[in-house]
Amino acid sequence: MSNAAIIDAASAEALDPSDFHSGATPIWCPGCGDYGVLSALEHALAINGRPPHEVVLVSGIGCSSRLPAYTSCYGFHGVHGRALPFAAGVKLARPDLEVIAVGGDGDGYSIGGNHFIHACRRNLDMLYLVMDNRVYGMTKGQPSPTTEADWDSDIAPGGLGLRPFDPLALAIAGGANFVARGFSGRPQELKDLIVEGLRWPGFAFIDVLSPCMAFRSEEFGWKESVHPVARTIEDDRAAAHAAVLAEDGYSLGVLFKDHRPSLPARYVAQSSLSEIEQQFAVCR
Repeated sequence: MSNAAIIDAASAEALDPSDFHSGATPIWCPGCGDYGVLSALEHALAINGRPPHEVVLVSGIGCSSRLPAYTSCYGFHGVHGRALPFAAGVKLARPDLEVIAVGGDGDGYSIGGNHFIHACRRNLDMLYLVMDNRVYGMTKGQPSPTTEADWDSDIAPGGLGLRPFDPLALAIAGGANFVARGFSGRPQELKDLIVEGLRWPGFAFIDVLSPCMAFRSEEFGWKESVHPVARTIEDDRAAAHAAVLAEDGYSLGVLFKDHRPSLPARYVAQSSLSEIEQQFAVCR
């Protein structure tokens, strides 16, 4: 048995996905893909082996950004588009913790787009999990940055006519070390992607196709469109970027892995937890 298999077996005995339940009942719409993402994440965290108190989930605003409340990990429900800078601050202050930012395509690629670019560039050792349904679900179905140009709706009759944002291509160009795509309808495969992303050094980004049944019921057909990625490209960022731009947007798996060093150690906080706590002590 390989060392990785031994670690996975030991982790599976020590932790169970139920250890990561908060007890709160999700209020997502019936059929929402985010249920599958939550399940995959809980199973992945159990396999990864870090207990809930060593994991921090940070989110912004939107349907998917409710996710931290449904786990027993430390959570921070922040402001619109700002999950990544908050998560980066946590990782810099407490590099010993497992830090995961979560959110949606509107939160992460629109108002949060600039933070996304620089999170890739900084390449901090953390995971960014985006539930991409190509629509603003919580605010009643407006087109998002990843919505197809010709998607017709009451809010945008005939479509916006704008080329959709390509988050994977931008992540590769920006400097992310691990770039992948998952599908909420295949939670077992998504679980494996999350585990690999957590264990890969540097900034790991997973764009998850997560259908919105309330405003985009046609996305139920994604289960017929998704397929395995042709190959994973390592270290050749230019080739990976070209490959992502050429694919159809439904390839599942790891599209790119790199070994670029993370943010230099001199930028990582060297203070102990007790020293940090002392800074916030109230004088009496």
